[in-house]
Amino acid sequence: MYEEWSSPLPYVVAWRSVTPPDGGSKRIVPDGCLDIIWWDGTVFVAGPDTTAQVESVLPGSRYVALRFGAGTGPGVLGVPASELVDRRVPLDAVWPAVVVRAIAESDDPAAALTEAASRRWQGVDRVMVALAGAAQAGLPVGSVAERCGLSSRQLQRRCNTAFGYGPKTLQRILRLQRALALARSGRSFATVAIDAGYADQAHLAREVRAMAGVPLSALLR
Repeated sequence: MYEEWSSPLPYVVAWRSVTPPDGGSKRIVPDGCLDIIWWDGTVFVAGPDTTAQVESVLPGSRYVALRFGAGTGPGVLGVPASELVDRRVPLDAVWPAVVVRAIAESDDPAAALTEAASRRWQGVDRVMVALAGAAQAGLPVGSVAERCGLSSRQLQRRCNTAFGYGPKTLQRILRLQRALALARSGRSFATVAIDAGYADQAHLAREVRAMAGVPLSALLR
């Protein structure tokens, strides 16, 4: 079971899931976000991924989390996203232990996570929002720097802080997410490749394999 809903915080999604009785493993595909996750009383940060993470899950395990989009997570955590790339870090490594303990022991982890994040909310970097929007739409990310009066180096530095990697990697990851959404709607892979902005179906296949570790057909299953 998995469900998600809008958080009161901008560009943040709350979600929860319960592992099926047969347990097994799950493949987490990069999405340009970082999450703060409550897992059966343990609280940790799932940093922004560059490749898929495959994790073993126990039957009946419960997860409750906040997913921070548009580069909003590092301001709340007080840590640059570049320090969290492809990592899972205990939340008490970046927040006071007493705060994390209250979340871990809460009867309503979603509310506790939201309250704690709200107290640390640093607002939204409009340049990073614009960058994510351009990358999501498949537009040239360099145009964002030009419109905002930033050099390529400045944009790279701010993107590393907000997302954990540079604009081109962010664009690749969000293009992959766009392709997955199109493929799940039932379109042919050739059509997905064109509509998502790949050169051709072979390009789509290479990118999916590089970042997800399996073919697109396996991801859809």
